[in-house]
Amino acid sequence: MIEKASYAGWPNCYRLTNGRIELIATSDVGPRIVRLGFVGGENLFSGLEEQFGLVGGEEWQLYGGHRFWHSPEARPRSYYPDNSPIQVESEEGNTLRLIQPTEPTTGMQKTLEVKLTEDHVEVAHTLNNEGLWPVEVAPWALSVMAVNSVAIIPQPQGDPQALLPNRTLMLWPYTDMTDPRVHWGHKFILLRQDPAIEQPIKLGLSADDGWCACLVGETLFLKCFDVFVDAIYPDNGCTVESYTNDCFLELETLGPLAYLEPGESTTHVEHWYLFDGVRCDLSDEKDIERALGPLVGQAG
Repeated sequence: MIEKASYAGWPNCYRLTNGRIELIATSDVGPRIVRLGFVGGENLFSGLEEQFGLVGGEEWQLYGGHRFWHSPEARPRSYYPDNSPIQVESEEGNTLRLIQPTEPTTGMQKTLEVKLTEDHVEVAHTLNNEGLWPVEVAPWALSVMAVNSVAIIPQPQGDPQALLPNRTLMLWPYTDMTDPRVHWGHKFILLRQDPAIEQPIKLGLSADDGWCACLVGETLFLKCFDVFVDAIYPDNGCTVESYTNDCFLELETLGPLAYLEPGESTTHVEHWYLFDGVRCDLSDEKDIERALGPLVGQAG
């Protein structure tokens, strides 16, 4: 079911629900999905409250929720301000298509197609090159998660007797590897949002299991996506990245780099699953695996 609604100060929003899960996207700016959660439950997404309801202006705004960028990150290219109204199309009562006007500074057009099924949300991120020359870009899906959330990223495993490396771990210049918010585990890397720590931190990984997750209280937000082993990914091979500061945490996935001639496009698809009542000891990797393993298997 799709219905018009207002949310967080934006009057022109669209609520999509299957009776269990609901999401809200705004057409006042974006494309942005500003709410995701169980019906009647807390919003798993977050952002900067002082920016809620804002429209217009020449400066890029974080706002919050789920957004869509093109990678590799560069300023000003990545930071084109998505502060203007977007086009919204709906079909079959369960699909929203959020279409941003072509960015005049980059020639790129972003489309988010959001489909809510009986058990999960499918979000397709399509970049179309409407410019006059070829560009090399990758779709980049960023979810701004609530405070006190924990990102969970599975590490590639493989043969422990192998002689060659099997993963790429990327760190940004401001990342401190002794930061207490990070758990560098054997099977998982965990990044915890802490409102008391202002210093930003970001990490990326060539995660090849095709999923990552965020635990918000006892609700698990699971992202599943395809990994193309022969493709070249941004940031020296990252498929998953996560960033946090004192205000929020970002859980990000990336599609492969694509060389787009004018008129060509590339699409990166995420499948979102929500599970409630997820309890595990985040200091115990065996307990994390016990709690999450069946859910990842259920998501398929």
